[in-house]
Amino acid sequence: MVLIGGEPGIGKSTLLLHLLASIADEKRKVLYVSGEESSRQIKMRARRLDAIHPMEFLATENGVENIVAMATTMKPGLLAVDSIQTLTCSEISSSPGSVTQVRESAYRLLELAKKENIPVVLVGHVTKDGAIAGPKVLEHMVDTVLYFEGDRSHAFRILRTVKNRFGSTNEIGVFEMKEEGLVQVKNPSEIFLAERPLDEPGSVVLPSVEGTRPILVEVQALVSPTNLGTARRTAIGADPRGFHCSVLCWKRRRDSTCMAMIYFSILQEECALMNQPLTWG
Repeated sequence: MVLIGGEPGIGKSTLLLHLLASIADEKRKVLYVSGEESSRQIKMRARRLDAIHPMEFLATENGVENIVAMATTMKPGLLAVDSIQTLTCSEISSSPGSVTQVRESAYRLLELAKKENIPVVLVGHVTKDGAIAGPKVLEHMVDTVLYFEGDRSHAFRILRTVKNRFGSTNEIGVFEMKEEGLVQVKNPSEIFLAERPLDEPGSVVLPSVEGTRPILVEVQALVSPTNLGTARRTAIGADPRGFHCSVLCWKRRRDSTCMAMIYFSILQEECALMNQPLTWG
């Protein structure tokens, strides 16, 4: 069982439709259950993404017992549920999204996956802090936890592995959101550096490693004199402690006592690829 978390509107449902379509292309039945959108809305999106397939089946349902019954009868090659926070168990009186409802619904789907040998993909909402909403036991119950990240004002999305019971977590997937849906980006560095001017002062390219994938990152720096009593030093996308230490070393080597504002930045989309801030050697 796989859990995919991400902010609203980031593209989780779009990712699911692409996944279901790829499995349906292998002549395997797939079942997409939505508790958030109507069938008409989902069909419109699937048509836009060219993800409609005769082996795909769609249901709008919130009752976990009905979902289990449908999947048991159909025995699909993949069951996708969007989202776990909208499901309800008839034996529990609390509202959808409560800790008890989320835990019990996930348990019922886990039992289904084990008993019927059906892969299950769950979509989960995230809190303001970026954690998946609901009880922490939800992440312990599933085999894999993925986070779909990105900025809705930008086109690039990152699928990051947080937990993988049967494989490595040192992998990321990079996608670009286009009109026709998500498109895999095989070489992110080439796209990010395509518009970078050559021999531009204050800009260098450094190699970084995300998981097992090397990525070239553009780093920009700006130094400007100031008449203020305290100069401002800002680092975006890098370890602040290492940044300030490097500034001190630079001033000492130049034997400089001048006050200067220093800005150090990694471009936003490249910074989003990096799970940890850039460290200083």
